[in-house]
Amino acid sequence: MKTDVSTAGTSPAPGEAGGQLTVDLGALAANWRELKRRAAPARCSAVVKADGYGLGLTPVAMALAKAGCETFFVALLEEARRLRAALPAATIYVLDGLMPGTAPEFRNLRVEPVLGSRAEIDEWDAFARDRGELLPAAIHIDTGMERLGLSTDEARARAERLPLLHFKPSLVMSHFACADEPAHPLNAKQIAAFRELAALFPGTPASLANSAGLLAHPASHFDLVRPGISIYGGRAVIGQENPMQPVVRLDLRILQVRHAVKGASIGYGATRTFSRDSRLAICAAGYADGIFRAVGSSDQRNGAELIVAGRRCPLAGRVSMDLIAVDVTEVPDVKRGDFATLLGDGIGVDEFAAHAGTIGYETLTNLGRRYTRVYVGG
Repeated sequence: MKTDVSTAGTSPAPGEAGGQLTVDLGALAANWRELKRRAAPARCSAVVKADGYGLGLTPVAMALAKAGCETFFVALLEEARRLRAALPAATIYVLDGLMPGTAPEFRNLRVEPVLGSRAEIDEWDAFARDRGELLPAAIHIDTGMERLGLSTDEARARAERLPLLHFKPSLVMSHFACADEPAHPLNAKQIAAFRELAALFPGTPASLANSAGLLAHPASHFDLVRPGISIYGGRAVIGQENPMQPVVRLDLRILQVRHAVKGASIGYGATRTFSRDSRLAICAAGYADGIFRAVGSSDQRNGAELIVAGRRCPLAGRVSMDLIAVDVTEVPDVKRGDFATLLGDGIGVDEFAAHAGTIGYETLTNLGRRYTRVYVGG
């Protein structure tokens, strides 16, 4: 497997960083190919917003393009600009839509806004009319999320005026609210509503399914699926086995191994008191690096675990801005300069997230920039 220490100039040198974040682009590409297989005959795109879910927009997108992905979704025009520089021929949609006055930049970059309001549609339509070009864009319909998107009545009204539009609707789409809960009644309602509304735009490809929709709701596949978290190895469906390969590994540098006597406490707030003489590995990362303060431990609750020399070890006390302490009493021969694994060796992003009461999405997108980033495979 090829290994490439990447992001030169922005990623700290290996000997200077508090940890190493390894992104397995081979696993990422394999996950996308598996999602593509499950979605067939629908086409499979990739959601790479938020800097490729925190893992690096450019290397992630290039690995996915090499695997065969041709259509990508980002949130903001700035992300689309970076993605276009990496992938000159890709189809790129901007989920947050058309901000006022940005139509010329969309046209110059050859990226497509996801239009989710009457105002956006009117502005894009007027721009296309003035340019005399049949510029493409997606139309977003709200079917139950109550966030972005045309209402049902607005969508019907726009469909009636399709022949009068000066731009070309290239996609009609909506977004699930509860797809990660397969039994939630809103899922069936959204699928039915979207099927009815999408039919009002004949000849325009339809898209509803995110990762959870793709995996748990085959009736939501339509023409194009839009997986995100599953590409990056996260669990998309609550209560179901995650079929995706892990993509991320995070190893933290041990700065010091110290001894604490029975009855001593550790860290801010003295929240953890040792019931025995203990050995602690102090690691060079904290909440500034995406290790949530909520994963810390106290005398009342256990926190996250890390792998040290092949054994699970509990985090001791609170998470600081730059440091955490790990109880390695049961692990012999731990020394300064060794690594403790926060993600990897059986600890996934969702297990870690659960200790903080959050989700894998937030874990990935909060991984800090103070780690050495290494991209392997792909």
